[in-house]
Amino acid sequence: MPISGNNKKKWLYLFLLTGFAVYSQTENYMQFWNEYAFVKDINEKWSLEADMGITTSGIPEHNNIFYNLIQFYGRGWAHYYPSERVKISFFYAFFYNTNVPELLQDKSPEHRLATQFTYLMTKTRLRTNLRGRLEDRHLENDAGYFEAVMRLRMQAKATYPLNGPIIKPGVVYAFMSDEVMFKTRSSISGNTFFDRNRLTVGFGYSFVNEFQVELSYVNELLPRPDKTSSYDAIQVNVVFTDLFSDLFKGKFKREKTAIDK
Repeated sequence: MPISGNNKKKWLYLFLLTGFAVYSQTENYMQFWNEYAFVKDINEKWSLEADMGITTSGIPEHNNIFYNLIQFYGRGWAHYYPSERVKISFFYAFFYNTNVPELLQDKSPEHRLATQFTYLMTKTRLRTNLRGRLEDRHLENDAGYFEAVMRLRMQAKATYPLNGPIIKPGVVYAFMSDEVMFKTRSSISGNTFFDRNRLTVGFGYSFVNEFQVELSYVNELLPRPDKTSSYDAIQVNVVFTDLFSDLFKGKFKREKTAIDK
């Protein structure tokens, strides 16, 4: 049956109003992410890593990135390198979450275990890492019990040195990554299966072999049935490699590849 001119106008108004309603339900948060990583090579096949970091966040009404301290964490890694293109990693981490926007309670300490697989592809200067991570998260609820949440994360990251053929001291490099995350249902993290999409664009610089800094912009989109949250974050990562190597006998340095970036 043909649609009359008046009905067409009604459908157009309904479409515009619906689009406006969806847009108006998006909450935007400005955030600051900061992480320090300390890496120690053990031998040609193994390395250890310790991370610590904080996250601060604004709120929609006061979008100062330092308005609230919402998360701090410590994490310990073990990395295994079976070949030049493959890295298998394991970690345990403790996160203290408070007023994290996507969690459905004010405070939720968290224990997290994960297994990660990274594969490197190369083409001239361009290095692409394909990464899959399975996280076993245990978040404490208001009743004092820990809820288990499994989360699958898949990321593709491209790295490109700008003023040299490879990443080494004195070389600036650009990187971009996109990551999607899926999770099981939880009363704390929500009932949705799709968790979020994370897009990262940034630059890095290696001052010396043992010290490098990365500065990036991150956008996270978290669609939920009642609203969509959008995080815009400034991220600063600092990496120290073999910082205390002089304290250990049998000093060892593993040859680095782009899979370490």
